[in-house]
Amino acid sequence: MAVEIYFPLELAALAGVPEKLTVNANTVGEAVQQLCRRHPTLAGWFSGKEHSGQPEVGILVRRGGRQLPAAAHMPLETGDTIVISHTGSLTARPAGGEGKLSSEEMQRYSRHLLIPQVGLEGQLKLKQARVLIVGAGGLGSPAALYLAAAGVGTLGLVDSDDVELTNLQRQILHGQSDQGRPKVQSAADRLAQINPHVQLELHPVQLTSENALDILPAYDIVLDGTDNFPTRYLINDACGLLGKPFVYGSIFRFEGQVSVFDARSGPCYRCLHPTPPPPGLVPDCAEGGVLGVLPGIIGSLQALEALKWILGIGRTLLGRLLLFDALEHRFLEMALPRDPSCPLCGKQRRITQLIDYPAFCGLTPDGQKENQTDLISPLELQKLLDSENPPLLIDVREPHEFRIAHLPARLIPLGQLPQRLNELNPNQAIVLYCRTGVRSAQGLQLLKKAGFKQVKHLAGGLHAWARDVDPSMPVY
Repeated sequence: MAVEIYFPLELAALAGVPEKLTVNANTVGEAVQQLCRRHPTLAGWFSGKEHSGQPEVGILVRRGGRQLPAAAHMPLETGDTIVISHTGSLTARPAGGEGKLSSEEMQRYSRHLLIPQVGLEGQLKLKQARVLIVGAGGLGSPAALYLAAAGVGTLGLVDSDDVELTNLQRQILHGQSDQGRPKVQSAADRLAQINPHVQLELHPVQLTSENALDILPAYDIVLDGTDNFPTRYLINDACGLLGKPFVYGSIFRFEGQVSVFDARSGPCYRCLHPTPPPPGLVPDCAEGGVLGVLPGIIGSLQALEALKWILGIGRTLLGRLLLFDALEHRFLEMALPRDPSCPLCGKQRRITQLIDYPAFCGLTPDGQKENQTDLISPLELQKLLDSENPPLLIDVREPHEFRIAHLPARLIPLGQLPQRLNELNPNQAIVLYCRTGVRSAQGLQLLKKAGFKQVKHLAGGLHAWARDVDPSMPVY
C-alpha cells in the first residue's frame, strides 16, 4: 500500500530529500528499505549503528490521533503515516544509564507500574523524555507539577517574568514568599520538592525568533503555556520547522481550549487560526481576567496529552479541538482537519524560517515606542483636572471594574465607544484611561480615526495613577 513518510525540514535539508515522500510498503521495515533504495545516503541513518557526522533518528507511526513506536516488522494500516524524528527523539534515545529505575523510583511510581499500558517500559519512556514548557504561569504551573510528579526525566522552563502578587490567584507553582523572584527559579524550587529525580533546565528569557531554534531542538515535545498570539504562532512555526508536536492550551474568563498540533502528520495552529485577530480584539488574562481554577483544569489536560504522546497510548487530541465551558461544566469536541492551503503544514509549505511575530500580529514591535504625544502622565493629568478647563475624562473599562475604583470620569466601555461617538464633541480635549493603558490606547486610535484631534490616554492607566498620585487607590 502507499504510505507517506515525513521528514522535519532540517533533516530533509541535510539529507537532500523532500519533506514528504510516498513509498509502497506493507510494514515499517519495507518502507525504510524502499526509502533507502531511493536515497542511498539514508542507509546509515537507519542501520542502528553510530556513524560520525550522521544524525541520530527514530521512527514513529501516526495512526489516527495516536503515536506508535515503530519496529521493522510492524504492519502498516491504511491511513498510517511514518514520521522520521531528529536527534533527541524518544525512540532514538538509547536507554543507557537513564534506562533504569532506582528502588526509590520504583516505589515512587508504583501506581504507574501497576497500569498495564504504562508499566516499567512506559515509566522508562517518561524518564527519558524531554519536555519544554513555555510559560511558568497559569497553564505552565499545573502542567509542570503533574509532569514532574509523573517522572518526566527533563523539564525545560521558558519564562522571563518575575512573580507578582496578581499571579498567586492561579499560578500554583509560586507562593507568597516568591514575589519578585524569577518565575523559572521559583518554579524550579517547587518542582524539585515534588520530584528530585527530574532534571530542570531553566531558560529565563522571552521566547523569540532569535532564540527559539536554539532552545527547542533539545526537547521532544513542547507545551504552550503562553497568553499571547505572537508567541503562540512562534511556537507553532518553530515546532513545524523542527518536526516537533506541541500541546496547545488557551484560557479566558470561564472558557478553555486544548489541542495537539503536529505539522508533520496533522493540523497545526495556523489551521485553526490562519491569521491573527486584530490587536486588542481578544484580551489576555491580564485585561479580561480568568477564574483561578480554570488554568488548573486546562493545564492538567495539557499534561495529560503530553503523557499520552510520550507513552504512545490512547488517542491524542491531534486533529481535534477540545473546548471547556466552566460555567456549564461542559466539554465540546470539534474536528480540526489540516488545511491543505496552510503555509506550514499544507500541500505547499511556504514557511521556511521564523519571522517577526509581533509585527505579524499587528502589535508594536519591540523597541518601537508609542507616539509620545498621545500619552499623558498621571502627574500631568492631575494638573489638568485641577485647572480651570479640565479635559473630558473617559473610563473605557467595564462597569464592574468602575465600581472597584475610578477617577471622576464618564464611563463608556471600549466595546460601546464606536456606537457612542455622537455623545462626544470632536473639538473637546479628551483623555481616556483604563486599568493599565492597553484598552485606552485602542480607544484613542478609534477616536483619532473618527476625526477627534485633541485626544490623549493615561500612560500606565490606573496602576500608574495609584503609583504616582494616589497610593490609596485599589490596584487589581
